[in-house]
Amino acid sequence: MGREETSYKNFVRFFVGAVLWLCVAGPTLAQQTGPPPGAGPPANNNPNIDARQRQVDESRLRSAEMGVSEDELNQKRLQAAIVNMKENFTRIQVVRNDIARNLVAHKPLNYNQVSEQTAEVNKRASSLNVYMRARVPEDKEQNNSSDLKSEEMIDALVNLCKLIDSFTENPAFKNAATVDAKEMAKAKEDKAKADGDLLAIMKVSESIHKKSDSLKAPK
Repeated sequence: MGREETSYKNFVRFFVGAVLWLCVAGPTLAQQTGPPPGAGPPANNNPNIDARQRQVDESRLRSAEMGVSEDELNQKRLQAAIVNMKENFTRIQVVRNDIARNLVAHKPLNYNQVSEQTAEVNKRASSLNVYMRARVPEDKEQNNSSDLKSEEMIDALVNLCKLIDSFTENPAFKNAATVDAKEMAKAKEDKAKADGDLLAIMKVSESIHKKSDSLKAPK
């Protein structure tokens, strides 16, 4: 089976899983106006997320002024979420494949390229987390590792690829369409694993981006 076909099937599973996750996590997408106090991902100064929130707020105001019903507004939000998640889920895998090809070919690291790739991975993962709302369990402290060393870059990129594979191939995406009440506990375990992978993707990609940004050749 080709990688692109696999990616498409994974997204179908991903969307169904996302709907389940929203039910498992609590608030529905239609009701969500932001994470509750103390929840959500680690602090991430990502202007794209702030811009998206402003767009949602502006859209809500415009819709209210036009007399759009709440059901219609919820449907528009859901459709916007589908488009956004599909794009981010697909692109994060495409970038992962580009990184993996260069690693397998044993090419010298192009820090300019690595900086751009990991910046996009971080942006896409952060955008996915707007909907997934992954967060660190209360009983686990954030692991604030030291900055990467130059000689650790290849291992870090390999780790990033593996994390993306683990996230996109999570059983929650595969089994969500058939899960029942008896399997809800397992679904929650799968969600917790995917949450951890997504947060790790955000953290590792940010770390690699910062290091490669400091090593890239000036334009």
